[in-house]
Amino acid sequence: MPKEIHPYTVLLRPLVTEKSTILAGQNQYVFEVARAANKMQIKQAVELAFSVHVKAVNVMNVRGRVRRFGHGPAAAPSWKKAIVTLSEGHKIELIEGV
Repeated sequence: MPKEIHPYTVLLRPLVTEKSTILAGQNQYVFEVARAANKMQIKQAVELAFSVHVKAVNVMNVRGRVRRFGHGPAAAPSWKKAIVTLSEGHKIELIEGV
């Protein structure tokens, strides 16, 4: 049984990159989400927060990169990314034009 997460704590931030702005033209939006969230929880959170209809959710775990800090290596934290596809005619205006 998956752990229940409040919908407003599922979405952490939108990811605004070159690739995500290209995907926005195809009705796909990219978010950093909570590590414990599943696809259904992400779908409910996006629909509640932006009043849109979600068609599909793709999720991937991004491993933290190992970098050098001072004398030794340190790992950046791992995180979860979600690509949300909206139905035709729906848009998220908050991310448009950023």
